[in-house]
Parts: sequence; structure tokens; C-alpha cells
Amino acid sequence: MPNTELPLVLTPMETAKILRIGRGTVYEQIRLGLIPHIRIGKKILIPRAALMKMLEEAENAVGQRCSCGT
Repeated sequence: MPNTELPLVLTPMETAKILRIGRGTVYEQIRLGLIPHIRIGKKILIPRAALMKMLEEAENAVGQRCSCGT
């Protein structure tokens, strides 16, 4: 799904669907500070740009560790 189709902020449930992980895992990762988020009152929201940046950084880290084909 291109990130322009995603809303500016995502709920933990929407984030779980995108990442294909459980809702509980999303909350655990938020609690550990591994998924960037903002709180508005009791509501937890994950900014789309921050989530995409987190995924890009993870992808780059995997690419740097793997010297595949060399």
C-alpha cells in the first residue's frame, strides 16, 4: 500500500495490520519506545511519516548487515 493512501496518523490496530503483527505486539513495541507514537489524552497515534522512516531505517540496517551476493 503506497503511504499516500494511509492517513497522516494511524491507530495501533491499523499499524498492526500494516506490519502484519498482533495488536498486543504493537502496544508492547510502543511501550518499549520502538514504534514512534504520540499521545493525545488516552489516544495513541502513530504518525505515518515516523512509521515509514522507522521501516526504511530497519530496511537499511538489514541491507548493511547482509553482504548478499558479494
